[in-house]
Amino acid sequence: MASSSNGGPGGGQPPSTAPQLMVLAQYVKDLSFENPNAPGALTQNQQPQINVAVNVAANPGSENDIEIVLRIEGKAEVAGTVLFNVELEFAGMFRIVNVPQEQMHPLMMIECPRLLFPFAREIIANAVRNGGFPPLLLDPIDFVALYQQRMAQAQAPPAAP
Repeated sequence: MASSSNGGPGGGQPPSTAPQLMVLAQYVKDLSFENPNAPGALTQNQQPQINVAVNVAANPGSENDIEIVLRIEGKAEVAGTVLFNVELEFAGMFRIVNVPQEQMHPLMMIECPRLLFPFAREIIANAVRNGGFPPLLLDPIDFVALYQQRMAQAQAPPAAP
């Protein structure tokens, strides 16, 4: 007898117990671009000093769903004059199933932002370009190193007063 299923649920096979990470949605939560010294800042001939900060946060949703927020802040300055500020909170709603509890935190703080980063990078590049500057092309981020750094900071004893 032939099966009428295409391999999806109800195909007579037991439900999968393999770990799964699914992206349910990706979206801009907040985007800000400031060009406080335009149009003068657009004619700068010096190479600006650009500082970029990256943070990752997790917000629980339903039982298996979690929102991961990738926050990227960038600031360009020349001789103390701000050329631009850009701030982006780019988020994704992820469904994570069949993952052991001890692996959940690294998965949420490393793999999820790694999936979000290319989209956030493009949004920032476009925002800076639309502000009149060359696009800010962020280098890839080592989310493993960022995670390890944050975990080490969390475990460090507080400094003595």
